[in-house]
Order: sequence, then C-alpha cells, then structure tokens
Amino acid sequence: MSHWNQFEADRAFTAASRARRRAALLGRVRRPGRAMCALPVYDEALQRRSGPRGVTEIPLEAIAGTTEPNRAAQFDQHFRPKPLTRGRWQRVWLAAQQDVTLPPISVVQIGDAYAIRDGHHRVSVAKARGALTITALVG
Repeated sequence: MSHWNQFEADRAFTAASRARRRAALLGRVRRPGRAMCALPVYDEALQRRSGPRGVTEIPLEAIAGTTEPNRAAQFDQHFRPKPLTRGRWQRVWLAAQQDVTLPPISVVQIGDAYAIRDGHHRVSVAKARGALTITALVG
C-alpha cells in the first residue's frame, strides 16, 4: 500500500467526518432544541418484507436506516462517519481504491427502502466515493 493511498483515505475520512460535524452544527442552529437527524433504527422483526430476495444492486439513496442500534450511533442519516470509525472506514476506502471485491452488504427491504444489517462502513465509503449503487444481499 502506498503512502499516497493512505493519505487519500485519511483526507476522504476527514472530509466526510467534517461534513457530519458541520451538518450537526447547522442542525442545532436551524432547529434549536432538536437532535441531529441520526441514522434511523428499524426493528427487523416487526418489518414487513417485500420484493425479491438475493444479491442485487440497490440505489444507495434507498438505504434509509439500520437494524443495528450500535451502528446508528456511528453514522448520521447520510452515513457520514463519527471519528471513532476512522480506522475501519479507511481500511474499507483503501480496499475500494485497490479494486478489492468487497462482500455485498446485507439489507432488509422495508417498503420502498432498505435497512442495513451489515455493511455500514461500505455504504459510508461508497457514498463518499460518489457511487450511486451498491451490491446487496436482500433478505
């Protein structure tokens, strides 16, 4: 791995994390007393599953939340990361940069949207890299 790639990953993470902090600050200024829009958490057991199942490409914009409460604290509703995710986020960025085939994320369909079971960092990196779709195992 070159130092340039590591520098690029660090720069990308810093930009994504800074955008999260900026959005949080603007949210507090524009809507005093209201919390920043966190990543919504869906109770997978209560959701009605519809549509096809299996591995497919899904639009990143259709991912509306998570089934994992601990991950909801690590990302905002646009999947911008908190600083504590830096190491793992950068490893995923570097893998994508080196064209490593990453496993599909795992999602559950909720109406016209999706909630992530596994793959939060991959979604965050894909969004930061400007991707429009991501490979997902829909279950």
